[in-house]
Amino acid sequence: MKSTCVLAAACVALVAATGAAQVRPKVAVNSLKADVSFLSSDALEGRATPSPGLGIAAEFIAAGFRRAGLEPAGDDGYFQTARYEVVTPKLEGLELVVEAGGAAVKADTGKVVVQEAVAAELSRTPVVTVTDASALDALQPEQVRGKVLVIDVAEAGSAAFAAMRRLPALARTHEPRLVIVLRAGAAGGSARPRMRDASAASSTVAILAVSDAALRSAILGARDATVSVRVPAPGVQPVTLRNVVGVLRGTDPVLRDTYLVLSAHYDHLGMRATGEGDCIFNGANDDASGVAMVMEAGRVLAARPERPKRSIVFLALYGEEAGGLGSAYYCQHPAVPLAKTVADINFEQLGRTDDTEGPRPRQFNLTGFDYTDLATAFSRAGRDTGVKVVKHERNSDAYFGASDNAAFSERGVPSTTISVAYAFADYHRVGDEWTRIDFENMAAVGDTIVLGVLRIASSKEAPRWHTDNPKVARYVRAREGK
Repeated sequence: MKSTCVLAAACVALVAATGAAQVRPKVAVNSLKADVSFLSSDALEGRATPSPGLGIAAEFIAAGFRRAGLEPAGDDGYFQTARYEVVTPKLEGLELVVEAGGAAVKADTGKVVVQEAVAAELSRTPVVTVTDASALDALQPEQVRGKVLVIDVAEAGSAAFAAMRRLPALARTHEPRLVIVLRAGAAGGSARPRMRDASAASSTVAILAVSDAALRSAILGARDATVSVRVPAPGVQPVTLRNVVGVLRGTDPVLRDTYLVLSAHYDHLGMRATGEGDCIFNGANDDASGVAMVMEAGRVLAARPERPKRSIVFLALYGEEAGGLGSAYYCQHPAVPLAKTVADINFEQLGRTDDTEGPRPRQFNLTGFDYTDLATAFSRAGRDTGVKVVKHERNSDAYFGASDNAAFSERGVPSTTISVAYAFADYHRVGDEWTRIDFENMAAVGDTIVLGVLRIASSKEAPRWHTDNPKVARYVRAREGK
């Protein structure tokens, strides 16, 4: 009788343990390893935007969403299709002259990069100069319209990088006739093709990045500077790109019509055109790791017998490395209403713990740590899993606008980007391969992320901007429709 009771108790314990595993499935190390290793394999040739490898990656991600049982939310199954143009600048005939104080300075075209190639022909057009990229927020359209907007970013950094990513949108709203970005260092003449949203092509203006010191001095040293320019019409080739979108529907009759977005970019830098040896930028950490987390979170959350109250959007984005193209397009053409999108949680560089500032095991960062209450939700989850959620005092705010979460924040949606390492030795180099990922640590981070996401998606209270923080004022205004 005693042995029978012991056996029965053991069976009950086994059933209970099995049930617990079903209720709270874990992020699987081997699933992460499989997804990251495929997405960053040589076969995909670095997933440049656009490229055949990028298309293969999109199909693979869609298959993962399909396997998880997510609802397709694109205009073509899981795919949100976007029409773009590959724009190739023509440098022959490019001219840029600044006149100030009775003198004329002609730019060395070998120090000019055509960032936005749009035909332009201007003669002695007045200049509006911004010497601090953060001052772009204060510009009013009437200050800029019909003039040449000049932005000095001699102090390069993540804040300047974030500002530069916003320039095409600012050009559309403020309508300058030309934008000139003054940069330090040698830019080098460039005819590298760039991507442009075909639906916005008619409203763009030319953007030139200039590293000519004499021209910079002429513009910044005079109040009455004018610009004459000739930018030849570029070559244009149409192309179709695809975001990958799946939805896990919530259960609450009201909250199921609100959405939490989990995003990551699936593109990278493609292949190096010259040089011997390894020429493929595999992009395992940046950002196959983030995409794998989106896929794995979808699998884990869809496998739970009890779904969250809110719906969750799983979003893999093209073109982050080309200037945040996929996130910008999604926010212009959202699969679900942005007004009912409670937050975007974006994933970047989750696999490497070998940060250049020192090892980062069992911890992760949030950009804009003090901008919203998202950090609080993930910190609570971290206390339950033993993973620290930390604020990097220098990079938290500086990198807030440097990834795909920025497109959501500009539309007023509370957002953040989660990462383990801000910088690592192989960042944007051919050595960023899947064998250097710490998958055990990535799974522990994933368990914390999934727990935090589950709680946010099940809470009646939506994430909020910290309105007492002056750095979020423009995001709050966007949320309020002002």
